[in-house]
Amino acid sequence: MDNKETLKQWVAESRRIVFFGGAGVSTESGIPDFRSVDGLYNQKYDYPPETILSHTFFARRPEEFYRFYRDKMMITDVKPNAAHKKLAQWEAEGRLLAVVTQNIDGLHQAAGSKKVYELHGSIHRNYCVKCHRFFSVEDIRGMDLVPRCPCGGIVKPDVVLYEESLDGDVIEGAVEAISRADMLIVGGTSLNVYPAAGLLDYYRGRRLVLINKSATPRDEAADLIFREPIGQLLGSL
Repeated sequence: MDNKETLKQWVAESRRIVFFGGAGVSTESGIPDFRSVDGLYNQKYDYPPETILSHTFFARRPEEFYRFYRDKMMITDVKPNAAHKKLAQWEAEGRLLAVVTQNIDGLHQAAGSKKVYELHGSIHRNYCVKCHRFFSVEDIRGMDLVPRCPCGGIVKPDVVLYEESLDGDVIEGAVEAISRADMLIVGGTSLNVYPAAGLLDYYRGRRLVLINKSATPRDEAADLIFREPIGQLLGSL
């Protein structure tokens, strides 16, 4: 039996699949990833993206932060691809427990997924740093370069910046789901970003599937490895 047939069989037999995904899940929807040759980290700005996307930079230079953020992160004119849709379908069928994602684009929810743990937050939620009033991404789009609340406070995207810690409740939910999984599919991530990548340690099963174009630090532990685009692979199942 080839790898794809094995994957099909495992999916058919599973009732507690957890999917753990990164930027590569959204590239087929037209959202650039961070670390590939064409990714954001290889483009030229006055400051490196790691600096711009830090809490310190946001606090000190909100104009520069928002110039980059609006240009490169606040992408809303995209649609879920075959990977997002297949995962939502599996959840509806009672095969998939949860999606754990490092992405902030909201495409899993747009495809119909209900149980989504967003490790790094979402562009669709924004809060005033002063009074905590909520603003949608559409609200932000209609405001000045640096969006401000009527109370005068700056509005910050609910995305986890460098120097900020991940949300405890989100981590707890993701850990619980991964530890209960009978199959863990990891896709579109280099598994180099911590603490997110460390969550794989909570998986106790024997069906670890890796789908990524390049090698990852977890390849040796994987039971199945695929190097093709994730939407193409999942969409064909």
